[in-house]
Amino acid sequence: MAADRLYLDHAATTLMLPAAKAAMVDALECWANPSSPHADGRAARATLERARARIAEALGWRGHVVFTSGASEAIAIGLTRAKAARVVTSPVEHDSVLRVTEGAERLAVDGDGCVFMLRHSREGGNPSPTLSPAVTPEMDPRLRGDDGVMFAVQHVNNETGVIQPLDGLERGGALLFADCAQSAGKLPLPDADMIAISAHKFGGPPGIGALLVRDLGLLHAGGGQEQGYRAGTENLPAILAMAAALEARTDWLPDAARLRARVDAGVEAAGGQVVARDAARIPAIASYRMPGLSARAQLIQFDLAGISVSAGSACSSGSLKTSHVLHAMGWDEAAASEVVRVSFGPQTNEADIERFLGQWVAMAARVRR
Repeated sequence: MAADRLYLDHAATTLMLPAAKAAMVDALECWANPSSPHADGRAARATLERARARIAEALGWRGHVVFTSGASEAIAIGLTRAKAARVVTSPVEHDSVLRVTEGAERLAVDGDGCVFMLRHSREGGNPSPTLSPAVTPEMDPRLRGDDGVMFAVQHVNNETGVIQPLDGLERGGALLFADCAQSAGKLPLPDADMIAISAHKFGGPPGIGALLVRDLGLLHAGGGQEQGYRAGTENLPAILAMAAALEARTDWLPDAARLRARVDAGVEAAGGQVVARDAARIPAIASYRMPGLSARAQLIQFDLAGISVSAGSACSSGSLKTSHVLHAMGWDEAAASEVVRVSFGPQTNEADIERFLGQWVAMAARVRR
């Protein structure tokens, strides 16, 4: 990355931590296939299992860790091989969830993108919208958890930063799958049956992640490695780097909260709009609307100014479609097409924020003129 550029797209991928780089380089010097029966392979297997335990401990996870190539593969394995009769998800999930659950029931969301259910009133059984952080089978008989339902709900939205209150879900006998790509290594993990994580979101290398599973009996097997649940030689150097990244992380979110508050105030003062302004949001992610200027035009101007931001998810930012997340939240096409995402990392500082705001204010002023 050029020294004069400002990188504010950490939700897409963040910089590798020095400890993760060192661990990966060391592992590349001498490693073997963990499935090989010889002494070198057995040593690699022992190192792999120690890394698995280190990752679980760093995350406070008491279940199993199945290594994958990232969160997208973990999501595909969890949602297509789960021993559940059906999956129920929401319309604000990451594209990787929506792709593998096409045709599934979608939970309703409010104007901030938080999940709520249609509670049946006691007078005649007519549904009336009632906001609630808790999902109980009584709210909607179709969603009872005693028939093999699995809820798939993102912990932190990758576009808006909105935090779903997953620990408040009263789900009866239903399973819970949580996409924690944007929260793992930053927030405590929710109480879920399966969790997807990706190392390059918290300072590890790209191409490695994990599916955390409370009980492997919840999954149909499907692979020669990873206890029979994933095929392919384990990427031991990347796994060791992921473990090192989790162990080396620091609590930088309070600083990020202060910086984001400065951006929120500056954007609003310049006539912009903060997406989900009053919702519970992770400090590392925010989305902003600049009325009158398309997100594509904003991205070009920011890029020419040496500032990297994005329009929605990195997985879909190359398309011409506006955000499905904003549409689900009730935004119309015109307004949704004027939103960009700004995301912070441990390295982001006050000078970075002032530089970004200076460019934002100048662009907004040109639009008004």
